[in-house]
Amino acid sequence: MLNRVILIGRLTRDPELRYTPSGVAITQFTLAVDRPFTSQGGEREADFIPVVTWRQLAETCANYLRKGRLTAVEGRIQVRNYENNEGKRVYVTEVIADNVRFLESANRDGGGAPREESGFGGGGFGGGSGYGEGGQGNRNSGVSRNNNQDPFSDDGKPIDISDDDLPF
Repeated sequence: MLNRVILIGRLTRDPELRYTPSGVAITQFTLAVDRPFTSQGGEREADFIPVVTWRQLAETCANYLRKGRLTAVEGRIQVRNYENNEGKRVYVTEVIADNVRFLESANRDGGGAPREESGFGGGGFGGGSGYGEGGQGNRNSGVSRNNNQDPFSDDGKPIDISDDDLPF
């Protein structure tokens, strides 16, 4: 059985950070994801998908994500239900994210946000806890790049790599 979802969209509002009674961080936000077609009137439609993050990932999202930011989320769909004050059963469908990637440059809105954050260590979208350009853990902190340039393009100059940079 498989329950995986990958979404790319924009936040509809700033994330809400709360803590459980035992002190575990939880953040909730909504992602607006465009549908791949237009309506009969020629307008684009979107789905508004609730996303939940936990622990360190929740705190990172609360600190760096803002309304309107383009974001990728990887996780699983969860359906839960509860009985409201009127005694009616309420069903909630949401994405429990274990990986969030910040897709826009942090310089766009003046923040010093990391470009990506992996939720639970390990591979997947974020690939560990490395940060992209401008982030706190930027592995290429001495290199300045133009965000519009392809970082993998060959500009004809030799690449300066020490043996310490190689993983083997």
